[in-house]
Amino acid sequence: MKAVRFHQYGGPEVLAYEEAPVPALAAGQALVQIEAIGLNYIDTYHREGLYPVTLPCTPGVEAAGIVSAVAEGVQEVKVGDRVAYAGAIGAYAQQAAVPAARLVPLPDKVDFATAAAAMLQGMTAHYLVHGSYVLKQGDTTLIHAAAGGVGLLLVQMASQRGARVIATVSTAEKEALARQAGAHEVIRYTEVDFETEVKRLTDNRGVDVVYDSVGKTTFDKGLNVLRPRGYMVLFGQSSGPVLPVDPGVLSTKGSLFLTRPTLVHYTTTRAELLARATEVLSWLGEGLLNLRIGARFPLAQAAEAHQALQGRLTTGKVLLLP
Repeated sequence: MKAVRFHQYGGPEVLAYEEAPVPALAAGQALVQIEAIGLNYIDTYHREGLYPVTLPCTPGVEAAGIVSAVAEGVQEVKVGDRVAYAGAIGAYAQQAAVPAARLVPLPDKVDFATAAAAMLQGMTAHYLVHGSYVLKQGDTTLIHAAAGGVGLLLVQMASQRGARVIATVSTAEKEALARQAGAHEVIRYTEVDFETEVKRLTDNRGVDVVYDSVGKTTFDKGLNVLRPRGYMVLFGQSSGPVLPVDPGVLSTKGSLFLTRPTLVHYTTTRAELLARATEVLSWLGEGLLNLRIGARFPLAQAAEAHQALQGRLTTGKVLLLP
């Protein structure tokens, strides 16, 4: 089969489109014929070695397709099922061996592209709003990178919960997308200081929660715009890792809460995985949640897709098509 692999850590140029063996099934796994692959920032972390992996590595942790074989004893899925998954590495390929317990059946109204675009980012937005900090009517939240894949879904879910959404973006085009998704206030951080603007917009009260996927360049100012006992939910680091934090800083800034969640810890059981995924996919199928697919690349152009993602040239979700 064809796959994209890297044999050493580095920039997008280390991604090679090449022949690779079809993965052998281990106990509890299913073989999925991949129809669409979701591109995520974690793919770049694997490629760069920020999150070490075994080399050579086929990256990608999110895809949708059709079950073509199952290991003996697998009961969660059967051959011919339409499925999607997130959290199992090896998706940049025509076929992938995936733990059957991670596979989610697709509703009839949801196609492969939508499913591949929604699994990781949709469930991430879901646990952020319904788990890491449970947004409620009347809350005010600051959402960074609001026109990105997670950002647009997060803005929609937050506004649907009745929260006031303050979003940060870099361009006028991205501001329009954030407002369309439901943002009440949008700050172009390339033109004004977001800390100053958030304090102005909240009459210096601060926000209840900051959802930060940017990391290094936004974290410190994010703490400054939280109300006392506010929540900093750091779930990414597109600008680089946050430097170590003195817990005393959280005290002096208002007895703040800091969490660094990941999807795996909010889908620890199959029941929890199915509950989150089913809700997100059903919302999409019923038109209650809008998903923006900003770009589609052939799998062979994975390096170009990584360059676009890291160059902040994309909005919404980016897909790779094998």
